Amino acid sequence: MSETTSAAETAAPHRYTAAMAADIEARWQDFWDAEGTYEAPNPTGDLAGDPELAARPKKFIMDMFPYPSGAGLHVGHPLGYIATDVFARHQRMTGHNVLHTLGFDAFGLPAEQYAVQTGTHPRVSTEANIENMTAQLRRLGLGHDKRRSFATIESEYYKWTQWIFLQIFNSWYDTEADRARPIAELVEQFESGARPTPDGRDWSALSAAERADILGEYRLAYASDAPVNWSPGLGTVLANEEVTADGRSERGNFPVFKAKLRQWNMRITAYADRLLNDLDGLDWPEAIKLQQRNWIGRSEGARVDFPVDGSDSITVFTTRQDTLFGATYMVLAPEHELVERIIPAAWPEGTNTVWTGGYASPAEAVAAYRKLAAAKSDVERQAEAKDKTGVFTGAYATNPVSGEKVPVFIADYVLMGYGTGAIMAVPAHDARDFAFARAFELPMRCVVEPSDDRGTDPSTWEDAFGSYDAKLVNSANDEISLDGLGVVDAKARITEWLKAHGVGEGTVNFRLRDWLFSRQRYWGEPFPIVYDEDGIAHPLPESMLPLELPEVDDYSPRTFDPEDADTQPETPLSRNADWVNVTLDLGDGNGPKKYRRETNTMPNWAGSCWYELRYLDPNNDQKLVDPAIEQYWMGPREGQPTGGVDLYVGGAEHAVLHLLYARFWSKVLHDLGHISSVEPFHKLYNQGMIQAFVYRDSRGIAVPAAEVEERDGQFYYQGEKVSRVLGKMGKSLKNAVTPDEICTEYGADTLRLYEMAMGPLDVSRPWDTRAVVGQYRLLQRLWRNVVDEETGEVTVVDTEPGEETLRALHKAIDGVGQDMAGMRFNTAIAKVTELNNHLTKAGGPLSRSVAESLVLLVAPLAPHIAEELWRRLGHTESVVHQDFPVADPAYVVDETVTCVVQVKGKVKARLEISPSITDEELEALALADPAVVAALDGAGIRKVIVRAPKLVNIVPA
Repeated sequence: MSETTSAAETAAPHRYTAAMAADIEARWQDFWDAEGTYEAPNPTGDLAGDPELAARPKKFIMDMFPYPSGAGLHVGHPLGYIATDVFARHQRMTGHNVLHTLGFDAFGLPAEQYAVQTGTHPRVSTEANIENMTAQLRRLGLGHDKRRSFATIESEYYKWTQWIFLQIFNSWYDTEADRARPIAELVEQFESGARPTPDGRDWSALSAAERADILGEYRLAYASDAPVNWSPGLGTVLANEEVTADGRSERGNFPVFKAKLRQWNMRITAYADRLLNDLDGLDWPEAIKLQQRNWIGRSEGARVDFPVDGSDSITVFTTRQDTLFGATYMVLAPEHELVERIIPAAWPEGTNTVWTGGYASPAEAVAAYRKLAAAKSDVERQAEAKDKTGVFTGAYATNPVSGEKVPVFIADYVLMGYGTGAIMAVPAHDARDFAFARAFELPMRCVVEPSDDRGTDPSTWEDAFGSYDAKLVNSANDEISLDGLGVVDAKARITEWLKAHGVGEGTVNFRLRDWLFSRQRYWGEPFPIVYDEDGIAHPLPESMLPLELPEVDDYSPRTFDPEDADTQPETPLSRNADWVNVTLDLGDGNGPKKYRRETNTMPNWAGSCWYELRYLDPNNDQKLVDPAIEQYWMGPREGQPTGGVDLYVGGAEHAVLHLLYARFWSKVLHDLGHISSVEPFHKLYNQGMIQAFVYRDSRGIAVPAAEVEERDGQFYYQGEKVSRVLGKMGKSLKNAVTPDEICTEYGADTLRLYEMAMGPLDVSRPWDTRAVVGQYRLLQRLWRNVVDEETGEVTVVDTEPGEETLRALHKAIDGVGQDMAGMRFNTAIAKVTELNNHLTKAGGPLSRSVAESLVLLVAPLAPHIAEELWRRLGHTESVVHQDFPVADPAYVVDETVTCVVQVKGKVKARLEISPSITDEELEALALADPAVVAALDGAGIRKVIVRAPKLVNIVPA
């Protein structure tokens, strides 16, 4: 601490200083913990408490799960935590039973990578990080119910993550009932014959493997051989959502390739319509809803079957079925399963050499092209490359409306992850098809009449033409004609024809793909699945949960050259043979048998898909959650028809990952009767980011921001000029400021006030350590208004405040209360500051009623100093559960307001009048005012415009 501050303390021994703040804050944090001040009672169970408090309206307020990073917190991290704490405190003071707590999302890649580098077990480093972050968060005075906190790595927690996985595995989606049902009910349908098997045989005639394969086509959690995103550099596969727009891994920025592997998936696509429709009832930012809608990607069109020589047919989904007569070739994704089946032994006679890629046979051409395509990301494949690539499969399909034979190609611009992995190419009316047709000398047919003067011969065109305003041409056969129809009518007519002829039907398609749920990592939840000698997956019985992670010598998945696509995953768990190969009695009547455990682990998203439910009933080892407790905190109610958390605060970066996955799990659990809420989070609020200046030297390397000097608008580090740009705050950028530093320098209450006062909560803002002192001085003035700095005695008096002070106080109460409820904490602080400044300028001791109201106003924002002042004012109960002040309407309304009177648009008078004055009364006053009379100078009046109580505009004749 500086000599100046020390001198000030000596002169005023009871001044509010950083040292006093530290003492006050530590004492009250200990008190809150000892007294269980923030414990929210459940209506029943082991956490039931004060029935009077439980009978109040509830508020469940949540922050997005923090990951316990080894770097600890910088001042940007607590922004949302402080905001929810302020809001929660205000809700407690306005009569609510508030559940507010915080746990840790502790599985994931960073701890595993740290373990690989240092040899430290991920649990050891993660628990140390949790301990450090818990201490940092406690210092901020966050009002969490600590009985409800947990980490996802605790076996008591992930037992239920595994249990939920088994519920999903043992479920199927009944499209007729539009909900998930137990798989046992589907088996009953097959056994009874109510639902036929795919080949018509009796269920009893099928082998165990055949039954398992059929059920796998229905299960909501299933294993399949499918194209996946494989990152050799990470040694693991990734979900679509974990791949960046550049086709690289979100974590580590490694190249991502397509590979075919057997992996676990969640059939989230079964819920696509519900995930889309239920967004309407959520109180979420429209930008987040739009991202989810775009990710789900619902589109209406038609399924069309193109027969292929032999017994197969290629199914496409198109939103422009009206252009079917213009389809002159087809393209399959290189990974499409039909490719091997339709390739002939040799090129058909007369095959254009441009189509062959220079290879002697279709098989050679396809194999070579597939290898090239596998080395590209989805983004690279969809990029508008100048040169289109592809190869003819040697097979032809039949256009169902024209009867023409059309060649079937494979090309990398068609992806398996969208539609059916196959397209009908209409080159005259699609830019990519047009370019491909030009490159491969393929025919083009105009079927949509151009609105410009290009004519109807596509061979003369420079680009494709497509329009929803145009008419169809060249689109007729012996049974149907679309010629002359508009697009909408043509779509309807061709769709009816396709269905009538059994070659297609109208359908809906989604961009959303099933959720890849396997990871080739160690530090994640083990799957509660074992495989028998036939490779059939069996769920572990609930009595065997949790299946705990075993110890391994090597935590790292095998990684490869990041550019080497010809590699395969090798999981850390597969190296522990004693754990992998087991003899178990699964309780299915087959007795003890040998099994092989699943050696993949769940993704880091698994634990955060349901953690809001564990907060409700954290010690329950018999049920996922007590239904009465879940209904109390999250059940549907007026204004919240799908239920859920009342307020969920976190970053917008989770728009489609965590939020979409959690919504899916909630819907499955609801369908199966385990919870009453259909949606996990009713109201979502995205806080902005605290940014900081990044300083870089001439090499572009970040230098320590704290050591940079500013001279004449330029910035220097150790004498060298450096550049400055506003960006993220972080350890690697050498611009991180820790909350511990600010708490030591000014106190936690000052840090809380500064972060809330920086600007609107949902807007990013730059950190400026020099500006923190402004909120520190506010707290010092607040302290001086109640406590004598010389004696430490309270200075309030038991007298009634004056009229002016009452008006200032009640206006502040009214404004701060509204701002708190609306999460406008910056303007709430401005109003508190204005009131405090008014009281300071008024001089003299404060009336007790004013001092107490002032303390209550600031309590949600700066709880430690408020608790201390409340106790010094003579109260024995915590300020946390006191009633928030209520404004007297009589003092909120101004006693008078200033009305401007204009004549010919120029101000001629200002009247001090009652805010409740009528238009008629105000007009009479204005016309009688001497200055107005003089300005009119006897002229008549053509019009008087009155806007009570602020304006009168007089227009002379």
